[in-house]
Amino acid sequence: MADTEQVKMPRRVGGAVVLTIVAGVGAASFVAAAPTDRVSGPASASERAVRLDTPAGPDVGAPGAPPLPADVALVDTSSPDVVVGNGRPASCTSVAVVDAVARGGVIAFDCGPDPVTIAMTATAKVVNTSPEVVIDGGDLITLDGLGRRRILYQNTCDRAQMWTTPHCQNQDHPRLTVQRLGFTRGDATGETTEGGGGGAIFVRGGELTVIDSVFTNNRCDPVGPDVGGGALRVLSQYAGRAVIVAHSVFRDNRCSNGGATSSIGVSWRILNSTFESNEATGNGANPQRPDTPGGGNGGAIYLDGNEMRLDLVGSVVRDNVAPEGGGAVFFVSNNRTGRAFITSSVLLDNPSLGFETRGFPGVFHLGSAPPMVVDSTLS
Repeated sequence: MADTEQVKMPRRVGGAVVLTIVAGVGAASFVAAAPTDRVSGPASASERAVRLDTPAGPDVGAPGAPPLPADVALVDTSSPDVVVGNGRPASCTSVAVVDAVARGGVIAFDCGPDPVTIAMTATAKVVNTSPEVVIDGGDLITLDGLGRRRILYQNTCDRAQMWTTPHCQNQDHPRLTVQRLGFTRGDATGETTEGGGGGAIFVRGGELTVIDSVFTNNRCDPVGPDVGGGALRVLSQYAGRAVIVAHSVFRDNRCSNGGATSSIGVSWRILNSTFESNEATGNGANPQRPDTPGGGNGGAIYLDGNEMRLDLVGSVVRDNVAPEGGGAVFFVSNNRTGRAFITSSVLLDNPSLGFETRGFPGVFHLGSAPPMVVDSTLS
């Protein structure tokens, strides 16, 4: 549970949003020593990925963002284990997707040469006996939850998906990679397993990598102190490894906390991505104030836990909003061992309507030290 007892920055005065700007901070560029990695080691993706050209989009990432590191690359899916479709759009169905994800391995699509949206009539669930699951949409496929259901689910502690080790909260598989794929109108409202959340994707255990993907209009519960992640909700990654999100877009996602992404006790590497117009919708913060339902933290990005790290690199976070804390980023390390690092990024117009950390517009941060901000603009 997030710890906000040190909040000393009320942000609403007479109904207007007030941003406190400290001289030399605010809408300026920050330059400091490069951060060192204390929590997350190299992702295992480097062992199985090959460097491929990712299609650059004009709206993805910050101008002049650094190239992706060598350990972050698309998986080679030229020889898939499972192919959804037979070349015709009508052959690419929800049933086929659900079956492919359950079978695991490398999954590709053959739905014709044009973009295809697949209406998901059931949630696709990863079976925990799969060492690796790679879902590659080839920049043509969007999975649509129809505003009725979560789209993709992985949970190593869910016996219904097979319990494969005695330490389900810390096992190295399945390794789930989602790439060149769209997710829209996923909705986890009312889901209660593991606290709910994750309108597009929910993951507990194993590892998660997201590359070159787009998340729009995904939802989870609108109020509540702990529920979060309109698009992504992640728990219990293997050996403390970070979730990787690279060259991806999150737009118009909503949840009580973490309009786009949410996690507990998990580190994140968010690289060359864009978060735009996402919203935390709860109110009352966490722990919730009396007579409120709770929530409202992290308009775009929400991290809660103990020893964890956020690396936000080469990314744009703009026009997101939180009724409580952290219009752009909410980061709370309860035991003050974690820290956020913001590098070569732009955070712009992310109102925190309740509270934020002085001198860091759009950010609420409790950690081992203030956020490390390098060559970035916050305003």
